[in-house]
Amino acid sequence: MFDLHSHLLPGVDDGAKTPEQSAAVLARFAQQGVAGVCLTPHLLASAAAAGMPAAHVAAWEALRPLAPTGIVLYRGAEVMLDRPLDERVARDRAVTLNGTRYLLVEFPRAVASGTVTQALTRVLEVGLVPVVAHPERYACCSPHTVRQWRALGALMQVDGPTLLSPRSRGVRARELVEHGLADIGAGDNHGDERGLKEVWDEFHGQAGGGLVAQLLFRKNPESLLADEVPAPVPPFSFRIPMLDIVRGLFGGRSAERS
Repeated sequence: MFDLHSHLLPGVDDGAKTPEQSAAVLARFAQQGVAGVCLTPHLLASAAAAGMPAAHVAAWEALRPLAPTGIVLYRGAEVMLDRPLDERVARDRAVTLNGTRYLLVEFPRAVASGTVTQALTRVLEVGLVPVVAHPERYACCSPHTVRQWRALGALMQVDGPTLLSPRSRGVRARELVEHGLADIGAGDNHGDERGLKEVWDEFHGQAGGGLVAQLLFRKNPESLLADEVPAPVPPFSFRIPMLDIVRGLFGGRSAERS
């Protein structure tokens, strides 16, 4: 598996706080079969034009000696599109996913669909391909609106752990998978227990789910890291276990997070 959305660059955002905490999570990922992780700390579009922040560079240097063997680390950012993207972001590619054309982007939860459309159009105009992080988190998310965003040329990244949630975000995430509108899945780990192993196993336990899991969590993320075009993901009706429904409803492991 390849996880292209994580907050494991230590001490720079609301994710892992120390290199040791990040290294422990990465070691667990490696044991679970994750071959590569992209470090994507939060970054405002208004700051992205200046390139990789010095704090991110320092955190990277602190983490590298502690990173476990057997897992490859890539660099990027999760860019909050608080303003139209500066063309220098496309020219320098300092904060794109592994220096490729692909840029992981996010929005405020209450964003209007038209605002998303305008922002994504701008990213495409400067020569990058936006990868919308956790579209299921936004109130305006629906299969109809996501089809419009994908028609522009944007890609969709659903949060893998959220697919196991019985709550509203989980419902929206599963709708995207059911309609073939998800391009990749990722863990969005913040130095905690979140990961891809459980949802990976659940896909493989359902008839026809293995192929979808391979595309969402391995083949397509690997393609993006190589600056290649991802493969279409066929529609799939993903079902969550009854235990996850019970846990989610009572605020357990599968409850939705910020």
